[in-house]
Amino acid sequence: MPGKVFDPKNMIFRNLGNSGLRVPVFSYGGWLTVGGTQKGDIVKELMQTAFDNGINMFDNAEAYAAGNSELEMGRVIKELGWDRSEIIVTTKVFFGTGKGEKHNTRGLSRKHIIEGVNASLQRLGLDYVDIVFAHRPDVTTPLEETVRAFNYLLDHGKTFYWGTSEWSAMEIQQATEIARRLNMVGPVAEQPHYSMLHRERFEKEYEPLWRYENFGSTIWSPLDSGILTGKYNDGIPEGSRYHDHKEGAMKDNIKALESPEGKAKIEKVKQLTKIAERLGGSMTSLALAWTLHHKGVSTCILGATKPDQIVENVKALDIYPKLTPEILAEIEKILDNKPGLPTGFGRRDDDGNLI
Repeated sequence: MPGKVFDPKNMIFRNLGNSGLRVPVFSYGGWLTVGGTQKGDIVKELMQTAFDNGINMFDNAEAYAAGNSELEMGRVIKELGWDRSEIIVTTKVFFGTGKGEKHNTRGLSRKHIIEGVNASLQRLGLDYVDIVFAHRPDVTTPLEETVRAFNYLLDHGKTFYWGTSEWSAMEIQQATEIARRLNMVGPVAEQPHYSMLHRERFEKEYEPLWRYENFGSTIWSPLDSGILTGKYNDGIPEGSRYHDHKEGAMKDNIKALESPEGKAKIEKVKQLTKIAERLGGSMTSLALAWTLHHKGVSTCILGATKPDQIVENVKALDIYPKLTPEILAEIEKILDNKPGLPTGFGRRDDDGNLI
């Protein structure tokens, strides 16, 4: 049913990998926020603010807030009356809702993929989602079964595309090859962690996927749970993600932040903040804009807890064109963490062998 028409403002759109789906370079996700710390009217404010600022893509998972994140997002989508064709809704399947699932109520068996996605659709109140991601690889299920199950979802109109999340490059390539052999549709995108401070896997292991397969990505935690905003430069403030989840998902992150390596990261953030201010932006906008320069990034998933944070995040679009090769080199010097290329990328040893 037609609803409120989407106005993209100055948002940038990119194809999701080698698919025809056009996605905004910023999307909004429910991990650790929607259905958990954020419920009710604030969720509507967050999603409406995203929509008003050119973000029409919303990411979720069956496991987020034990299914409550999908319930909250689905409620808001219905209440706001958006035209379904104007928005992109994604979810992920693997963990179940975290309510004591075991055996067949989690994983990537044909049974759980189909039943899990049907349950997600019921919570979202939607007939289909645009993308379903396999939230983790499942070594207990034959990969061919997983590929066939996702194609069942495609064939029955439950989703238009499927992808992976935190899979190895080899596993993604295997799924792609199985799909080709079966004349089926393979994954189009990976959902990995990527940021200024977390680069190794994205820029090294996945490099062949971006270069040779034109694979897409929907990256999560581009601000490293807030470290790259500068909010933790002088400790852990109340109301921050680290504070709200200090005994849960962020417990290990807090320990890492207090280590010598963590303190070194904070020093880098302080130096990078000076570059951001020189460009007329914030550390947040600089960190987000930086991720957009990698050819493998299709969209950055934002996890804002307040509407004004979304507005601030989108200001990265003003910083993005200011990141000249000279500025990027200056940033690289401060970060000092650029991964090397994987083997076989044109470098040769003294005997002429690829290394």
